[in-house]
Amino acid sequence: MADKDESERKAALVKAGFAAGIGSAAIAAALLYASRSRAKKPKKDPPNPSPTD
Repeated sequence: MADKDESERKAALVKAGFAAGIGSAAIAAALLYASRSRAKKPKKDPPNPSPTD
C-alpha cells in the first residue's frame, strides 16, 4: 500500500512540475513579447505644408 501512495505522489509531483514549467515559459514569452512591442518605433515625418501656405 505504501508503494501505491508513493507512486501516486510522484505522479502528482511530475504533473505539478510540468505545469509549472509550462506556466513559466508562458510568462517568459509574454514578457519578451511585451518588451518587443514597446520598442521605439521610427517616427514618421510631419506632413509637408501645402505649397499655397
